[in-house]
Amino acid sequence: MPQQKNTHQSPAAAGAPGGIPEEGSAGPGGAVDTKTPAEHGKSDDGPGSGTAAEPSGAKAHEPGAEAEPSEAKAHESGAAAEPSEAKAHESGAEAEPSEAKAHESGAAAEPEAASGGGPGRIARWRAAHPRRARVLSRTVTVLAAVLVVCCLVMPATIVAVRPAGFFRIPGEAIVGAAILLALPRKPRVVVGAAAGVAMAALTVLNWLDMGFRQYLGRTFNLVLDWSLLGDAQSYLEDSFGRTATLAATAALIVAVLLLFAASAFAVVRLGDVLARHSATATRGTLIAGVVWITCSSFGVQIAGVPLAAESAAVTLRSQTERVSNTLADEAAFQKVAKVDAFGATPPAQLVPDLRGKDVIFTFIESYGRSAIEDPVMAPGVDKTLAVRNEALAKAGYHAKSGWLTSATYGGSSWLGHSTTLSGLWVSNQQRYRTVMASDHLSLTKVFKKTGAWNTVGVMPGVQKAWPEQSFYGLDKVYNAFQLGYKGPKFSWSTMPDQYALEQFQQRVHGKKHDKPVMSELILTSSHQPWSPIPKMVDWDELGDGSVFKGIEAAGTDPTDVMADTAKSRTEYGKSIQYSVNALTEWLVRYGSKDTVLVFLGDHQPIARVSGNHASRDVPISIVAKDPKVLDKIGDWGWTDGLRPAHDAPVWRMNAFRDRFLTAYGSTPHPKKG
Repeated sequence: MPQQKNTHQSPAAAGAPGGIPEEGSAGPGGAVDTKTPAEHGKSDDGPGSGTAAEPSGAKAHEPGAEAEPSEAKAHESGAAAEPSEAKAHESGAEAEPSEAKAHESGAAAEPEAASGGGPGRIARWRAAHPRRARVLSRTVTVLAAVLVVCCLVMPATIVAVRPAGFFRIPGEAIVGAAILLALPRKPRVVVGAAAGVAMAALTVLNWLDMGFRQYLGRTFNLVLDWSLLGDAQSYLEDSFGRTATLAATAALIVAVLLLFAASAFAVVRLGDVLARHSATATRGTLIAGVVWITCSSFGVQIAGVPLAAESAAVTLRSQTERVSNTLADEAAFQKVAKVDAFGATPPAQLVPDLRGKDVIFTFIESYGRSAIEDPVMAPGVDKTLAVRNEALAKAGYHAKSGWLTSATYGGSSWLGHSTTLSGLWVSNQQRYRTVMASDHLSLTKVFKKTGAWNTVGVMPGVQKAWPEQSFYGLDKVYNAFQLGYKGPKFSWSTMPDQYALEQFQQRVHGKKHDKPVMSELILTSSHQPWSPIPKMVDWDELGDGSVFKGIEAAGTDPTDVMADTAKSRTEYGKSIQYSVNALTEWLVRYGSKDTVLVFLGDHQPIARVSGNHASRDVPISIVAKDPKVLDKIGDWGWTDGLRPAHDAPVWRMNAFRDRFLTAYGSTPHPKKG
């Protein structure tokens, strides 16, 4: 699971409020167009609504009447008098002698075209089609109002997006209207444009919150999460191709720029409309304020949604609090990371009960509680677990399983890995960087510290430099480019799990060593978009992976799966079945009496698959032939077999390290920073 800013040309400079030139602009060479009102048609606002000065500039008329011959009668008729047409053209200023006076008289003089002379195409079109011009002007105003309201009442989650959510009264709009009504024209334009840009920025942040909730089960962090947008782009490129990703990225950037420009334009235009009808607008603002306060006080709702909205204010407040909390958390977590219950334990007192064992820690991507308990995915996954449990038992293996609550959800797998192995709650990118830069003892590094194990990592998902190798204490790491794979990628997954496990066997586990090996494996075939999914092939036919070309070509289309929630859930379940099959088949085929396998999920799948109210729990299992290995955790209360019971113990993921170390004989010697 990154922002730009636009300016808005004021309507005074563009020719009319909203940037549409009005009738009565200066003719070519600065001459005044002296056509009669009958030739031009009536003003945009129509009779009786407080009309603008007519195109002749020197004459005005009562609604529906002929133009009066004198300025005095123009004043009496309620039209705005222009003090000097020639002077107005020379100065380029508005033809209003007094904005307040224009409002009092019920009409506002339209600003002159500021193009320096000719009326231009738009002005000529308006003169020729006055009725259409009025309809267009009013349509633009309505659209501006709709945009502002939609931005201000935008729900905070995707599931809350429904029609009733947009038929609400935004309190921010009422306050904004009051402010704009109190300002003269130039400050009003500046404040309106700035308010529009700020509104667009909050809308973008709200969209990010919606996306992060849907995919990662949390809100967007303004301080930490910009880097994840690059990861999201890489994921899309791996899943849907470079061309489609670049096109989508470009379209998104254009959409955001248009939102900023349109929002600034909309607020400025609405501000001008309010100023032209200040008396009516003031009364309307007061009434709306009273209605909003009443609805808020009495909790009035429409279709279960509060009628009084303050969504933008809530977004601003939550983002501000989030930034403050993030900055405070950084200092606090640095202190926590320096404390380590086993940090000063001598090597000889670390995991003495596992000496001589080949220990393998394996993470299965997105393997969560939903895979085992959701009514759609569970039948297939549970059947696979039952079949594989029986196969393991026939091969002499036994297993115990429980639950861990992951520090992440829907993505950011590295947070789950680091939380499990560090014993710290690594729930965001800032904490992750802090842990990786510390000397906190990871569970995998424990084995290196003893000097009794070689340590190796097999990371088919790593496709760039990986400095984390030092923190995890791995002597050697095989990344995506070091496993000899010549087959196709399966969307984001660089290679099938079965192939990665076979390479682990050939390069690490199957070789003779001077001492046992502790390994960390990250399996990726169950990574979203779960399309296409590999199929198991004969282990002897794996070769360089070319055998998977036909399987990948015949698989499902990622675009189709991502667009269909039902398909996503079905394919997710199949991907978990594949990963469990590959891992347990490897164990039966290549494991020994000294093999100890610990495997678990890193996080739940995204909300579209696991549901909007799913837990963060993931299953964890320990499998071994030696009964003494499982006897050591007999008091944990875990369920026998690969499927943890619904009511099996649930621990926070960061608790696993210390429990594991203690169970296998490690003696705590705390290290304090």
